[in-house]
Amino acid sequence: MTRLLSEFANTCPPLNPQGRGGGNSQNNTMKILVTGAAGFIGSSLAEKLAKRGDTVVGLDNFNDYYDPAKKRANAARLAAYPNFRMVEDDIRHRQAMFDLFASEKFDAVAHLAAMAGVRNAVLYPDLYVQVNLNGTQNLTDAARAAGDVQNFVMASTSSVYGNTTQIPFVETDPCDRPLQPYAAAKRAAEMLGHAYHHLYGLNFTAVRFFTVYGPYGRPDMMAYLVAESVAKGTEIPLYDGGQMYRDWTYIDDITDGVVIALDTPLGYEIINLGRGEPTLLKDFVTLIETLGGRSANVIHKPRLAADFVKNEADISKARQLLGYKPKISVEEGVRRFWEWYESTSR
Repeated sequence: MTRLLSEFANTCPPLNPQGRGGGNSQNNTMKILVTGAAGFIGSSLAEKLAKRGDTVVGLDNFNDYYDPAKKRANAARLAAYPNFRMVEDDIRHRQAMFDLFASEKFDAVAHLAAMAGVRNAVLYPDLYVQVNLNGTQNLTDAARAAGDVQNFVMASTSSVYGNTTQIPFVETDPCDRPLQPYAAAKRAAEMLGHAYHHLYGLNFTAVRFFTVYGPYGRPDMMAYLVAESVAKGTEIPLYDGGQMYRDWTYIDDITDGVVIALDTPLGYEIINLGRGEPTLLKDFVTLIETLGGRSANVIHKPRLAADFVKNEADISKARQLLGYKPKISVEEGVRRFWEWYESTSR
């Protein structure tokens, strides 16, 4: 066993913590792997990278957590870019990940593939650990073995803060009291990233997303559910009377932050990406109702144990290290989202 471990370590040289590296760096473009590229945030990020000229390889398993046809439609949108191609596989397939990294020689990785959904994680904890933690380890090990990856950016979540009393949420919070397996697996993956940076020199940045919404959003997300309810009268649960604050952050601001993080190897960092301006859930619902001209069909339910009362991002670190500056107000973002929803529902 010792001999095998030694042989494996010899295939995984430390990475240079400065600069991009790779064959594309001279012309300011990179070859980037985007995992979860057929999903909401992943497809938006992949499109943004393709538009600016990077070579983008998307990876997605097109699972049925929600209708795979929506993911296929996202993939079709991306297929219009000649510098993009999609690979259909699963990050849990360890050898496939090693083979992919060895053949493609990526400069950077944007790791967005994950089992999403806080409440669903309560029902299927084993699945969330397998995908969100073990799948992440497969990718970091594949990056080490390939030796080309100069920066690894992982999508984490504001859910890791749990019911902290330190508001706004700041990255120095220990985050050691997760409320459900989704947050626990994401926090564990962040810590794994630190170990890989410390031992192997992997540049690893975990960007903690706050409540993301916008065009191509998942149908299980609150913004989409409210729009469906307003447009079609479908019932939706409203927990705690909507008396919960969320730091609603428009998709373009989130992907802007990820792009800058990809361009900026920092050693090891955890960085919040949000607006820093929380909005009451009830007020967010009202914005969509006003645009739709009718009330959502809400069913009032008590707040679940997996939910927190308020999330609010302290984004001073993102401003300092990345020059991150969210531009889209909640009012403007909701308007853009509603216009997209109407255009796809006709």
